Amino acid sequence: MSDTTHPALAAAQAEFTATVAYLNTASYGLPPRRAHQAMLDSEHDRAAGLLEIPAMDEAAARCRTAFAHLIGLPPSCVAIGSQASYFVGLVAAALPEGATVLVAEEDFTSLLFPFLARPALTVRAVPLEHLPEAIDSTVDLVAVSAVQSADGRIAPLEDLSQAARAHDARLLLDISQAAGWLPLPAHRADLLVCSAYKWLLGPRGTCFLAGTPQALAELPPIGAGWYAGADIWDSLYGPPLRLAGDARRLDLSPAWQCWVGLAPALELLNEVGVPAIHRHNLAMANRFRTALGLPEGDSAIVSLPAPAGTAEALRERGVIAAVRDGRLRCSFHLSTTADDVDRAVEALTALLDGPGR
Repeated sequence: MSDTTHPALAAAQAEFTATVAYLNTASYGLPPRRAHQAMLDSEHDRAAGLLEIPAMDEAAARCRTAFAHLIGLPPSCVAIGSQASYFVGLVAAALPEGATVLVAEEDFTSLLFPFLARPALTVRAVPLEHLPEAIDSTVDLVAVSAVQSADGRIAPLEDLSQAARAHDARLLLDISQAAGWLPLPAHRADLLVCSAYKWLLGPRGTCFLAGTPQALAELPPIGAGWYAGADIWDSLYGPPLRLAGDARRLDLSPAWQCWVGLAPALELLNEVGVPAIHRHNLAMANRFRTALGLPEGDSAIVSLPAPAGTAEALRERGVIAAVRDGRLRCSFHLSTTADDVDRAVEALTALLDGPGR
């Protein structure tokens, strides 16, 4: 059950202002009030000519520290950027010609296309549930989403980690649909990439790359700019190359307001804690499943068959969900309340049991 008496969780829920039953975090997360206001204030300062650039650096540093704490890695092992596919592209670029990459055949294309775009790589796709057994001595890298975007299935993370280690293969996890609600064995993966505008509740244009020092050191800093410098403000002009000695060497210059808007959101997630958020999200998702006669599950994403037009009809009733792979996708996060779930169940039941059904 969701621990609604958890003081930090109760306080966090008061930060959300949506007037709809929002079940679409898997598409984009709702900003907490404090995060939304911080981003607006920063943009107002820019319009007034009063933006303080050092404050933008501070926001990026806060985000790096907060994300590192959220997944249990040191900040020195975290790089910042804007898109997951860019960071996956660095991984693809680092692989030697002829390397074999193992992926889940139904995975999100931002994780797949960077490898498929390199003809010199061999990309093998198998069903998600068969990934661990498909790892053998020919595999150089396993790349998979920890939680599948289309239907919320959770990858067999421990089995994947063990199999990858046994066959000396690197493991890359896309945690865009997992970080912020699912406890993750981040220390068991070589590399992790995470878009921050979903379950981390940030603006679009924020993304992280994290991993072990050894795996990060193998990646080419082909997008390096001034923000990847050892001393950012002493890296503006001229040679020689002087990059940071840790994951910052892979940084992209931040879209300022986006990181200002992300920092308070990440800090809020840390205040509540992933274990409490995990319990809450599963409680809300399973309340939804049970009310619809579905078996309980282990994911904060629920995918179910629904007639065409269901998402649009739900929206008219104040319930926001999405359609992915031909199915209705509902996602439940910190902002979701029991009233939201019950409102969604009532609306969906009325649609599915309506005239002609």
